[in-house]
Amino acid sequence: MERIFLSRSVSLPHTPRVPAALAPVVELMAAYRRQWALCGGWAVDAWVGRETREHADVDISVFVQDQRTLFEDLRGWQLVPHDALTPTNAEPWAGRELRHPGHLHGRRDRGEPVPASGILWPKDGFILDVQLDDRAGDEWLLQRQSAVRIPVARGILPSPWGLPTVAPEVLLFFKSRDLRRRDKLDFATLLPLLDSAQRAWLRDAVLRCGHPWSAALAAAG
Repeated sequence: MERIFLSRSVSLPHTPRVPAALAPVVELMAAYRRQWALCGGWAVDAWVGRETREHADVDISVFVQDQRTLFEDLRGWQLVPHDALTPTNAEPWAGRELRHPGHLHGRRDRGEPVPASGILWPKDGFILDVQLDDRAGDEWLLQRQSAVRIPVARGILPSPWGLPTVAPEVLLFFKSRDLRRRDKLDFATLLPLLDSAQRAWLRDAVLRCGHPWSAALAAAG
């Protein structure tokens, strides 16, 4: 798999210098008229202020309720959806209503067909991974089953890179669901940066779901 790990940075309008790997996505989302946020591993790096590990692609979060605007504003990119109706898919998004939970892989549209396997790699240009999240009014619904939620204004904040970025405690809540090696590394990296209110929110959120991180969060206070 092709990896994106560049020390070179670029300066974009209204932002400090950001890693060059983010430039195409930041420029793309500048045209988007709704709320979005950097998430995933690059968001961890945005809070730390440096690149801490390799990244295969760039993850962003948008709300599923805004998908029509997403479809209209991201013309020029080939977006391939994966949701409850199409967990594997080899067809570009033609605008049908997408279901939550789901996500889209994206690359610049140069008229190339989507790989027939439906497996979309960064080496084939699919550097964008759009997570479709849920909200109710001003509340971000992170997990309906356990009633885990946070105000959108608290869950998405400007990071030191000047980009709208998923808040550290919300990032770690998302990462608590998989416990891959990179998720454990990100937990160790971000936990010391959380203040007492952020740790308390995260502790409560993972306790609602039951999780191995509960003990570490309790010890952190």
